[in-house]
Amino acid sequence: MEKHPISVLLIDWYNQNKRNLPWRNSRNPYFIWLSEVILQQTRVDQGTAYYHKFTEKYPEVADLAMASEEDVMLSWQGLGYYSRARNLHAAAKSVVAEHNGKFPKTYQDIRNLKGVGDYTAAAVASIAFGMPHAAVDGNVNRVISRLFEVQENPLLPPGKKKIQEISNLLLDRKDPGTFNQAMMELGATVCKPRNPSCETCVLNQHCGAFSAGKQHDFPVKGEKTKVKTRFLHFIIFKDLDNRVLVSRRATNDIWKGLYQFPLLETDGPVEPHALNIPGTESMTLKKVQTNIRHLLTHRELIIGFYHFEGEKLPNKQWEHYEVIHLSDLNKLAFPRAITRYLEAQ
Repeated sequence: MEKHPISVLLIDWYNQNKRNLPWRNSRNPYFIWLSEVILQQTRVDQGTAYYHKFTEKYPEVADLAMASEEDVMLSWQGLGYYSRARNLHAAAKSVVAEHNGKFPKTYQDIRNLKGVGDYTAAAVASIAFGMPHAAVDGNVNRVISRLFEVQENPLLPPGKKKIQEISNLLLDRKDPGTFNQAMMELGATVCKPRNPSCETCVLNQHCGAFSAGKQHDFPVKGEKTKVKTRFLHFIIFKDLDNRVLVSRRATNDIWKGLYQFPLLETDGPVEPHALNIPGTESMTLKKVQTNIRHLLTHRELIIGFYHFEGEKLPNKQWEHYEVIHLSDLNKLAFPRAITRYLEAQ
């Protein structure tokens, strides 16, 4: 099958202009999968540091599988989206249990791993094993939408289907891994969401949006998801031995498995003196910092931290919390909102 002209131009551009990223120097499916999971909604410079951390700490998929969940969460700390770390760990265990520690070599087996979607499965299958699967992520959505002036929202089923069909048509079936990486690279470095470098883009003569001067009209967007605001109040109790109370979140949310200080949540903003905190009768309020904003995808958190000191910790009122020395806090994985605060103290 003859290569599509866009594919020829794109791969030639990529071979001359690609960034030297560490996972591009390997065909190891475990490393490629790891990089894809880390880089989901993570900047390349930040993701690269975590990639090196994980590959050094867990050089084989079996090493990741044998690690404790708490250790994996601590290694992931700072990346956010902690469900990805839990899925990463679960998938590694599946590779060991169901595939004898060998990373699966078929698209469907890769797709069946916990947390792996169509895009990640196609990326790993094509880059590691040369299988002809077009990988479509946000960068590819943007490139294809602009090239062909796709009128459908790529995040909805009709638009998703259309983008995938076009990507399949353009795919270089003899070198699908390079094609997929080239498409993603163009979207990340040239066909950017804002201020795309259209004048120097290798595909500008084939781009419908560029010809019409409508680059910023694509991809077609849907209605914005309403952001919900939550008001969280973390209480840091400390006794004379520099011990504090912490607990590991068991609730099924984005912070599941992470540690936190005693927490109260209110429906709206509350003045510090009006917050009813159990167990503070024999303790002294030493410091308060409130109205710290922390943004998640569809949540805005307004956070307060309240420092109390006393001779003893109020275990009775917070009996499901455990006692830990201040010097051991860095051994626990906390949500980024808490670690950022602690680092600033």
